[in-house]
Amino acid sequence: MSNDEIIITTMNDLPGYEVEEVYGEVFGLIVRARNAFSNIGASFRTIVGGEAKGYTKLLADSREHAVDRLREAAAERGANAVLAMRFDCNEIGDIMSEVAAYGTAVRVRRVYAPPAAGA
Repeated sequence: MSNDEIIITTMNDLPGYEVEEVYGEVFGLIVRARNAFSNIGASFRTIVGGEAKGYTKLLADSREHAVDRLREAAAERGANAVLAMRFDCNEIGDIMSEVAAYGTAVRVRRVYAPPAAGA
């Protein structure tokens, strides 16, 4: 099974699926730092206000990378889904950002197809 086939949801269950096995908590973690010039630019942004686009991109990319690592961790356990996925973000030493994606790795099987939206 490729990592793309692992279903990730923030819900505690998955409509149309039955949980067959629970493998426990899994996480994907990434720590990133911006370069010094970006930090200086962001410092000026705090004076004049507005979005720090470099940091927004950094954190969005970090979330995607953390989810990729979450998928890898789930696949290593034999899971085909992750339920109750959440993000946690922290700063380390005011120079790095840590992003963790975590949830419960499970094996699910489809029991029925849920009705289409608006049907």
